[in-house]
Amino acid sequence: REELRADAVRWGLDPAAADEAVAALVPPRHAVSGEWTLDLGGGRQVLLADVGPGHTAYDLAVLVPGDPGVVFCGDLVEESDEPQAGPDAVPSRWPAALDRLLRLGGEDAVYVPGHGAVVDAAFVRAQRDALAARFGVSE
Repeated sequence: REELRADAVRWGLDPAAADEAVAALVPPRHAVSGEWTLDLGGGRQVLLADVGPGHTAYDLAVLVPGDPGVVFCGDLVEESDEPQAGPDAVPSRWPAALDRLLRLGGEDAVYVPGHGAVVDAAFVRAQRDALAARFGVSE
């Protein structure tokens, strides 16, 4: 918590707002391995899916079913710039994580990247192919 708070303040968040945000953090109560359906109440469910490793060692995506479905991708997909990776990334497995993401959402889904505008399956596929070429991963 302290590391998150310090990082937020370092990036310009007001210290009081950082304190409030850190106080609101709730530790996870369920590990997600594979897929897990989360009931949000009111008849609404979302699917949490462990699609990593890729951008990190543990990439989690969220599918909101519908017509079209909406997939929250986190930083597995970035629209506003080239995908970035830190020390916990697994570049050789990132394209496979995007394949799992595409299977999760399908062709008609809307994909919400970690950075940038909403994209479609064709964009995710193109980013997958670019990452495979960048990291020397064969099909």
